[in-house]
Amino acid sequence: MKTLSPIHFAIISGLSLATPLSIHAEESNATDKETEVIEVRSLRQKLDQAGRLKDVIQQTEILDALTIENKNALSLTAAINNEPGVNVSNECSMCGVKRIMLNGMKGEHTTILVDGLPTHTLISGFYAVDAIATTGVDRIEVARGAGASLIAPEAIGGTVNIITKEAYENTAAFDYAKGSHDFTAMKAMATGISEDGKTGITLIGQYDKQDQEDHDENGVSEAPFIENLSLTSFISQDISDASNIQVRISKVQSEIFGGPILGDVVSSIGSALAGYDQHASEQLFVDDDVRNDYIGKPWETTEWIDTSRDEAYIKYLTELSDYTIAEFAVSYANHIQDSFYEGIDYQAEDTMWYARAKFDMELTSEHFITFGVDSRREEMRSNTDALEAVAAYQSDAFDYNTTGIFFQDTWTPNDKFEVAVALRIDNVVADFIDPEKTGTEIDETFIAPRVDIRYFHTDELTSRFSTGRGYRAPLSFFETDHGILDAELGYQIDIDSLEESISASYSLSYDSELLALTASIAHSKVDNLASLEETADGVPLLTQLEDSAAVTTFDVTAGYNVTENFTVNIGLEKFVYDDNFKSSYAIAPVEERASIELQYEKDNLKVFWSTVWFGEKDLNDYGYEGYNKLNDPTTAKTLVGEAFSTSDIKVQYQLTEQTKVYAGVSNVFEQTQIDSGDTPLFYDAAGGYDVAYIYGALHGRELYAGLEIKL
Repeated sequence: MKTLSPIHFAIISGLSLATPLSIHAEESNATDKETEVIEVRSLRQKLDQAGRLKDVIQQTEILDALTIENKNALSLTAAINNEPGVNVSNECSMCGVKRIMLNGMKGEHTTILVDGLPTHTLISGFYAVDAIATTGVDRIEVARGAGASLIAPEAIGGTVNIITKEAYENTAAFDYAKGSHDFTAMKAMATGISEDGKTGITLIGQYDKQDQEDHDENGVSEAPFIENLSLTSFISQDISDASNIQVRISKVQSEIFGGPILGDVVSSIGSALAGYDQHASEQLFVDDDVRNDYIGKPWETTEWIDTSRDEAYIKYLTELSDYTIAEFAVSYANHIQDSFYEGIDYQAEDTMWYARAKFDMELTSEHFITFGVDSRREEMRSNTDALEAVAAYQSDAFDYNTTGIFFQDTWTPNDKFEVAVALRIDNVVADFIDPEKTGTEIDETFIAPRVDIRYFHTDELTSRFSTGRGYRAPLSFFETDHGILDAELGYQIDIDSLEESISASYSLSYDSELLALTASIAHSKVDNLASLEETADGVPLLTQLEDSAAVTTFDVTAGYNVTENFTVNIGLEKFVYDDNFKSSYAIAPVEERASIELQYEKDNLKVFWSTVWFGEKDLNDYGYEGYNKLNDPTTAKTLVGEAFSTSDIKVQYQLTEQTKVYAGVSNVFEQTQIDSGDTPLFYDAAGGYDVAYIYGALHGRELYAGLEIKL
């Protein structure tokens, strides 16, 4: 890991601010026999509870801290994976790239927000999502459908909004866990408030790592080494009875290494990178068979990604009157990536500034309006020494700017019926700056309307309908699934239009004291969908489909309280992709999925079990073709992605009011495609070696145990 940067010290220095906050509490309770917990809600928290700050105008699934804890989820991807309509696709066995897919849409169609603000750029949605820590997360809000129209019209798949835990008491928590594959996790969080409740601070730190996994023991990993460090400081200050300011600063560092097994094939990450000599081995595997021992040079299968992210925002909230609230916000994100892909180096720096002014106004007893303006300025610069001399290579460096205005009217004529009508108008400018890419590729004004309707049939039965339009600019080579990884051919870009989407969804929910049941259907159509093709010379080309692509999803979820102590949750899902959408996928997505969760809780004991089943897939539909042995058609890899399931269990026991212990097993029965006899490594028809013949689980069984202490 890298040494601490100045932003680390800015975060850590916040500890000095927490000291006087806790002193107030200690002084006020010094004479008490038992420590009294101070709990004060700030102005912003009160408004948030009343729903005055919500931009969400559609049905939104909430993952609270308890759900995250049950999953033992350390990252955003682990927390939301396999939730209704959500799939986290692992698209590389070496670099571990993850894609958060909503309603069957591609990973780049998901926008990640932090406290309602964009702090994640396009490239951070590929390698940084595993480093988004869950420590200090109050809840995660998942909104599916084209553009949560007010705040993220580019999210044509949906938004994932991470809500930071605010301070309303003086407390601290520490958690340490250890497990197989050198799994290590250390989590810490402290919150403090001033005596008058006007100042609150949350300090968060998380470190986690996991070693490589090599289930077939051929010397090449199927799951990479991952190490993450995250530090966050969050401060909320009531300036007056009618105004509040919030500041959040975060530093994230992540290192991923996949390929040759450390300590076996190669001694260290540094030696694997330093061994690059541009001279390929005659054979990578014994008998040129990926199922046999690896005998090539370490760098020839090394994929290494080092990421550093700085995030910050400031939000100012004020009550202009009894009926009007204004919020002004600025966010900043800087993402730096240094990487090495089997001989190809790639460095990138992506910097984004975002600003928004938003007003919420209670116009009448029936009409609540929201309006405002926002602006985004993003600059991404990339370079690669390995490809600069290749004539057909074009850089994916770009400038991306948007300016928008938005308006929403929520009309509630009676207790049973509610309609929210929203409209955004954005000017979008995207410019690839490679010298060969003259002119501005995209300069469009886009109108994004959205309508949401909610109707209460009875106190228990509710219908929701949403439809809307969204857009996205295809901007990164990562969308082509390692399109850059060819030192001889190069890489080309042919993008001239925004992706445009229209989506519609309907859900029917029943909610009683014992049973919660929701059935929903959603359909999305995308024009100008980005796709990886080839030029006449065989050069990888980031381009766009001429025909529309569509996906339809069906899901049913149910939760039932069997007894006071025992709860059962089940889910059934179906994803239907048309041929155009299938052709754009690099890795076959989920088509069918079923899940069951069992939770038993009594006294100090809690047991949580989950099983997720994935249906069979025809890999022909997604362009799969590969061979285990070089130039040997008799060793063709399977074209049927067989059905499989994974199961997890976690047991937790509360030793004292402040201390609890827990233990668990992930993928209890170790069902992976490797254990079923199929490595993700392969040779293509042209004799090229690749690492992404993926259709099943890659992570095996993992045992862990931990201790949590709360003060």
